[in-house]
Amino acid sequence: MKKSVLLGAGVAAVAIAGALWLAARPQGAAMTPVSVSASAQETTGSAATTSSVASRVPDMVLGKIDAPVTVIEYASFTCPHCANFHATVWNEFKKNYIDTGKVKFVYREVYFDKYGLWAAMVARCDGPSKYFGISDMLYDDQKQWLASGDDKGIADALRKIGLSAGMTEDQIKACMNDNEQAKAMVTAYQTNATNDKIEGTPTFIINGESHSGEMSYAEFAALIDAKLPK
Repeated sequence: MKKSVLLGAGVAAVAIAGALWLAARPQGAAMTPVSVSASAQETTGSAATTSSVASRVPDMVLGKIDAPVTVIEYASFTCPHCANFHATVWNEFKKNYIDTGKVKFVYREVYFDKYGLWAAMVARCDGPSKYFGISDMLYDDQKQWLASGDDKGIADALRKIGLSAGMTEDQIKACMNDNEQAKAMVTAYQTNATNDKIEGTPTFIINGESHSGEMSYAEFAALIDAKLPK
């Protein structure tokens, strides 16, 4: 996504004060988003300590923990360039580098908009074991779940993705109404993106070296190979 990442208090205001959550509703009724009234100050205040945020919003990790190369991806579930990486590079990268123990892969979410935040809340809803499977669905079907362009339609499409991943209606509703989790996610995003000087998506940090923008599998593999022990 060729646009700057919003950082600092401004992004908290956009993602929280401007974000919509899924309201409690009668069984079988359509999901209706509602506003959450939380200021940027509340989001980044003293209540959200480093330890509490880390416990609520752990990094999502695949691969051997002590692999010689660590790849951190910063991406948004609403970013078309991120979806293209997922479609054209991800499967080969995972097979040849993560599954073989060469790479520890860390995925960190970027929230350009409320829909990216909603999608991440659904992905995290059932814990780390289902996170990457749901992420696959979000990227594979990105155009479809964003197609309506309105809050109610997108919320309902995300609900259906959650259901197809094996979650219950009550699970999804509870996750999407978890205001404290949402605030912790925004705080984690702000902290990580600021520390790593993230300016757009996708961005990959390969053993501490940052690379941004789309690339082919061959280009991506060459960057990783250069960091592997000789």
